Amino acid sequence: MSLDNTPEQSQLGRASAYVDHYDPSLLFPIARATQREAMGIKEGALPFFGADLWTAFELSWLNPRGKPQLAIAHFTVPCETPNIIESKSFKLYLNSFNSSVFVDLDAVRLRLRTDLSEAVWRGSGRTGGVGVKLVPPAAFETETVHELDGLDLDRLDIECTQYQPAPDLLASDTTQAPVTETLTSRLLKSNCLVTGQPDWGSVAIRYSGPPIDQAGLLAYIVSFRNHNEFHEPCVERIFRDVWRRCQPNKLAVYARYTRRGGLDINPFRTSWPQALPENVRTARQ
Repeated sequence: MSLDNTPEQSQLGRASAYVDHYDPSLLFPIARATQREAMGIKEGALPFFGADLWTAFELSWLNPRGKPQLAIAHFTVPCETPNIIESKSFKLYLNSFNSSVFVDLDAVRLRLRTDLSEAVWRGSGRTGGVGVKLVPPAAFETETVHELDGLDLDRLDIECTQYQPAPDLLASDTTQAPVTETLTSRLLKSNCLVTGQPDWGSVAIRYSGPPIDQAGLLAYIVSFRNHNEFHEPCVERIFRDVWRRCQPNKLAVYARYTRRGGLDINPFRTSWPQALPENVRTARQ
């Protein structure tokens, strides 16, 4: 059974009533397949591993005595799930915890994991889990801010003329010895597929293979500036284009987007199995 939810049916761009009592029906899953198929990515043969790493900074509920409780939540959604969660529906869902009573932190974590896991696998006939980590106030100081490690592409003084994804800007020098390096930029910007609102992000591209032309890569990142697409397919598009045009032996693409409505979405895609990036924030988040 396929999922027939489309972005146009979501709460994005609409006035919404904020429900403050627990309501899992607020979650609105959107199938990944539509945008992946448009890029030539087949659901049954993904060219990457990875996950979408969400951070929620506005999570609160009541304990059995009615006292508000707080936590920062980290969610890990595997990239092989058939659905993403539309971000506004995610915010509305989290807001519905505000006046609901839960016994303790573990009860909140279990409820989040159960609801989100059902939503991202809905309509597929398959099941799986979503990772949920809750950070209580006593541990807030462990939530570090750290810029992406790597060589900063933004140092380059380049001319930019294209503002829709332009993979022809990408190139590598196959006459040179292979390298292993990480190239970063804070100039990733795209727009919400439904509302057109800007999404700002930083991106790290780690690869092994022929040296990638850095000026071309930076111009390519900038070319997303007027592009309308959700965070997750933007990162998958970058991965696909760099993989095809530059032909690295290994490739990993990680984007950290600024938060909106107390949520940030940080997709990670890699050509080889590896540990997920550490859950740190960049200064712009």
